[in-house]
Amino acid sequence: MLKVVIIGYGEMFSNIIAGTLDAGAKIVGIFRHDRVKYPKLIRRIKDMINPDTDYNYIKSYKLPEIKSKSANSEHFRKQLLRLNPDIMLVASWSEKIDKQTFDIPKIATINVHPSLLPKYRGANPYIHVIKNRETKSGVTLHLMDTKLDSGAILDQREVKVLETDTGKELKFKTALTARGAVCELLQKMSEDVVFPVMQNEQLAQYCKNDINCDLDFNEPVENITAKIRAMHPWGCTFFYHKKEVFSPNPYRLSVIECDTGEKAVGTVITSDYNDRSITVVCPDNKLLRMSGLKLYGKYKQFLTKGYIKRTVKQGDIVN
Repeated sequence: MLKVVIIGYGEMFSNIIAGTLDAGAKIVGIFRHDRVKYPKLIRRIKDMINPDTDYNYIKSYKLPEIKSKSANSEHFRKQLLRLNPDIMLVASWSEKIDKQTFDIPKIATINVHPSLLPKYRGANPYIHVIKNRETKSGVTLHLMDTKLDSGAILDQREVKVLETDTGKELKFKTALTARGAVCELLQKMSEDVVFPVMQNEQLAQYCKNDINCDLDFNEPVENITAKIRAMHPWGCTFFYHKKEVFSPNPYRLSVIECDTGEKAVGTVITSDYNDRSITVVCPDNKLLRMSGLKLYGKYKQFLTKGYIKRTVKQGDIVN
């Protein structure tokens, strides 16, 4: 039976734990990101008053926690040496893990990355997959090395990207796919030899963790809607009406094909304050109806209906 240590957070973390248990492997240690993210006292209060999914998942399965402050700390390395795991699985992590740490497991440290490597290396690839209107993404299980997401591949699984997917849906589907991939890989590694496949560096792409951006209505409407969907739930997209800033709802977008005549891109065709919607001209004789809009700002969002009713008029220009 393989002995496994798992470090991470979020949906990927819980699915990797589940996949490891599905495989019949023994989890000898869990290191959750809250121990790195929060000071000890704040974390304890958070765990008592408002425990997150990671904490509840660990407690419900009675998994042994590693209580360190960093994956690169001497304390964490000593815990790994004591636990003597065959494999360490990394399922989302903010620290760049040092070689001194990832070399400790007897067989390997395996990173679970939510893209089809070598495409979209780096943090939060979901955003870039949707922004670039990819039709497929996936999950890659690869050996960890000293570079970012560049280690040899042990397994890859594809995930279909729908035109309606936001980053939230793509993340959920990818994490669920990772559960099955981890389960099958661990089962295979306990019974057979798995041969790593080197990544093609000529195809490598790196992405930045951009979580906010302005919309440009001069772009094709498909690019605009993709940006809006890609940023959810981590950030926002924005457009401007006079001095106010609007943020669109990624689930309430409609593209309408019609003859827009000579109207300039960004022209308001109609608005509806009850629906909090604005319909604007886009290139190629297309309109974009954005419903469920919010004025940007903690308190301004509650003024959205009134602002649209009083201020947004047909023929206005948004940008």
